[in-house]
Amino acid sequence: MKVLATAVAGRGLVPPESPVFRADDEALLRGRAVFETARVYRGSVFKLAEHVERLRASAARVRLSDPDVAECQRLAALVVAAAGGGDLALRLYWTGTTLAATASEIPPDLEDRRARGLRLAVVGWSAGTLAGAKSTSYAENMAAQDEAAERGADDALLVDHDGTVLEAPTANVWWREGERLLTPTLALPVLAGVTRAVLLGLAGEAGYVAEEGAFPLERLLGANEVFLSSSIREVMPVCAVDETAFELGPAAYDLQRALRSRT
Repeated sequence: MKVLATAVAGRGLVPPESPVFRADDEALLRGRAVFETARVYRGSVFKLAEHVERLRASAARVRLSDPDVAECQRLAALVVAAAGGGDLALRLYWTGTTLAATASEIPPDLEDRRARGLRLAVVGWSAGTLAGAKSTSYAENMAAQDEAAERGADDALLVDHDGTVLEAPTANVWWREGERLLTPTLALPVLAGVTRAVLLGLAGEAGYVAEEGAFPLERLLGANEVFLSSSIREVMPVCAVDETAFELGPAAYDLQRALRSRT
């Protein structure tokens, strides 16, 4: 995603191509930093308070001091305005010493992908102690996506050693069984997605019953439809998991429409 605007605490707006983090920052030396990604609709950040709270929770998880909430909000407003408002991707970064925000373009192919659905490849996953934190230590997640791409898929579906479905590298996973929507519980090592929480609240309004739990891969493979949720991709249908094909069903469409109605 092309960065359109960057702001740094104590410096304000800076050119997007200018240096932001010091070479001795632990974000670079140790991968010890946290971030958040939020969707901006028509110049307004969706669920900014929830994203800033999750940034704070992630910081606590990796033993960083709390980010300045008011400064997070100020930097977000600066970059959104500098990028011209509209629909954007906002990112907040906190390394314990540097707080920064960027506003970027939304990937241009999202609606094409939504129309055709994503192909997922099952990747075995051993979650670490920071699985619930949105840390910049994302090398394992990216390696899973790379493995999925090498197998001809668009993204990975992470599954625990015992066959329990977890999540995608950058999204939560859902599937439909009749009128029931299933998604892995937060008691598992998965990220507490902000969009996930919104969809849990919208499910009933859309005519579905949502259920959280620990479910085996076989349960997902027998579903009527499968989809992912994340801040930038919103509700993204899945057309296949490995060799199992899925129809693009009504739940993903209903929830995407309900989500957009809230923005």
